[in-house]
Amino acid sequence: MRRTQQERSDATRAALITAARDLFGARGYHDVPAEEITRTAGVTRGALYHHFGDKKGLFRAVVEVLERELTNEVDAVLGDAANPLSGLATALGVFLDACLREEVRRISLTDAPAVLGWEEWRQIEAAYGLGLVTENLAKARDSGLIADTPVETLAQLVLSTVMEAARMIAVADDPDRVRADVQQVFAGWLSGLLRPA
Repeated sequence: MRRTQQERSDATRAALITAARDLFGARGYHDVPAEEITRTAGVTRGALYHHFGDKKGLFRAVVEVLERELTNEVDAVLGDAANPLSGLATALGVFLDACLREEVRRISLTDAPAVLGWEEWRQIEAAYGLGLVTENLAKARDSGLIADTPVETLAQLVLSTVMEAARMIAVADDPDRVRADVQQVFAGWLSGLLRPA
């Protein structure tokens, strides 16, 4: 059965993202030429430009795919939590574990801010993570777990702190130790948000 033009286009796009993700994850954005990506994907250089504009556009697409996957991993544990605040604590652990993966460290936490620029990287992070943080903090406030506070502001600050912690893990000589330290600090911070009994 012959594939439609849309199916061929989707397959080409997916092949480019898969090839680029593997190569960027292994060696980093700057050490992977566009020709190697297209050769690995089995497509022409014109296909890369048609679908993504340039190598940087393809990199942005890879970052977004990775962010979507991380958001899904975090969201999965939020639904099983006893309450929104414990869910955030568990979700934070899942996210920090993901930050130990070489692919995440290299693509999302090291190359993305450098290649895309700080503002664009933060916009992507906010597009995927901010909604989850805001929603769960709002639930925690509405259920009386935390004090009545401006949730949108708190969510922005929590996300900013989490992303700074992720960067600390990414550049650490001992990422496992930094990850454990971050978890300990966040546990104290989140417990400090609890409304006194």
